[in-house]
Amino acid sequence: QVQLVESGGGLVQAGGSLRLSCAASGRTFSSYASGWFRQAPGKEREFVAGINWNDGRIAYADSVKGRFIISGDNAKNTVYLQMNNLKPDDTAVYYCIAGSSLNRAAGSYDYWGQGTQVTVSS
Repeated sequence: QVQLVESGGGLVQAGGSLRLSCAASGRTFSSYASGWFRQAPGKEREFVAGINWNDGRIAYADSVKGRFIISGDNAKNTVYLQMNNLKPDDTAVYYCIAGSSLNRAAGSYDYWGQGTQVTVSS
């Protein structure tokens, strides 16, 4: 079992930055792929960014590439999402996830955090 707890969401103006953190307990992230999904009102959950801890492979959604950076700290069992140049379209609940392999499909992940709200005002 893995428990995931997100933090760092909030309200920011367009063009601003936020950093999300996700702390894992129960098992170490090094056994998994981990990352972030988001869900905006009325929309399906979508893949944002992920990292495969075994080989360091990283993937981003096209909509965030060049603006968001995913990173992790094995010692702290924590994964981060640095979000820069935020846009109103980035407004969503952001979920930390962990699963056996890096995948863009939400159904591939066994573990989900409770979510943290990110709101970007124009």
